[in-house]
Amino acid sequence: LYCFLKAVIVRVEIPAFPWALWQFRAMIVCVNPSSWPVLDYADYGCYCGKGGSGTPVDDLDRCCQVHDYCYSDSMQHEDCWGIFDNPYTEIYSYQCDRASKTVTCKENNNPCEMFICECDRKAAMCFDKAGYNPEHAHLPSEHC
Repeated sequence: LYCFLKAVIVRVEIPAFPWALWQFRAMIVCVNPSSWPVLDYADYGCYCGKGGSGTPVDDLDRCCQVHDYCYSDSMQHEDCWGIFDNPYTEIYSYQCDRASKTVTCKENNNPCEMFICECDRKAAMCFDKAGYNPEHAHLPSEHC
């Protein structure tokens, strides 16, 4: 029974994780079509990418810090629990208006999905407004 449950959990988790990241990436591209999120934001400053610590180096890095904190806050949300309702696996509904470069989180989201969608929406909008400084890409952690 243990092996069966483990196999079921692994089978469910694997496809969910990339899709959640893909949604965030698509949201970023919606508001900033010329961006390359995987390249631009995966390893930038002190907070963009995996982990995060220290003082943000600029506005873009501050967007990532706020996004990280928002994801942390979602884990405290009473409707977000377990391995399925968290920012790294939760799938939500949103609409992209490419003409106005805006994203809207849809009303059919449950409270957890809405919270996470809003985290991603606000970050995408923030990324679009913040400048990108190539000197802050691949910043060594000792500068944070």
